[in-house]
Amino acid sequence: MTSTATPPGLARFNALEEQAAYTALVEVCASTAWARRLLAARPYADPDVLYAASDAAMNALTEADLAEAMAGHPPIGHPRPGDPTSAREQRGMAGAPDELRDEMLELNLAYQDRFGHVFLICATGRTAEEMRDAVRERLGNPPEKEREIVRTELGKINRIRLTRLVEED
Repeated sequence: MTSTATPPGLARFNALEEQAAYTALVEVCASTAWARRLLAARPYADPDVLYAASDAAMNALTEADLAEAMAGHPPIGHPRPGDPTSAREQRGMAGAPDELRDEMLELNLAYQDRFGHVFLICATGRTAEEMRDAVRERLGNPPEKEREIVRTELGKINRIRLTRLVEED
């Protein structure tokens, strides 16, 4: 027998007062447009419907919305103090040797100079070397291609964060 009941975490999210739900969504993604779109579509019947809404909202973000979302992410190798989410996501950098951390800082700065925003990658599960190699490779991208890669990476991050928000008991 298959249950179609809403998972407890999603039920809690659906039941949140509007401001609390908005705050939770902005913690997932700093884009207010993205958060408002997801908020407006509540309640969600199941997590897959929420994830599809997230993907659609991500695809609808304007350049300004995307910039707002990126501004909510610290540079790779420098998680925000006291922020367990960025520390968890960037765990692969935690034990990196000083030389690699220094190189990543230089690459982050070069990337920011070239594209005007933080280097964004779904860091969950990636090693420091993988992140370094990705920024090296992406530095050569044209801005239009890089913007679409950023949109894809942000969507991956949002999916992981939404999963933590609504699928935990």
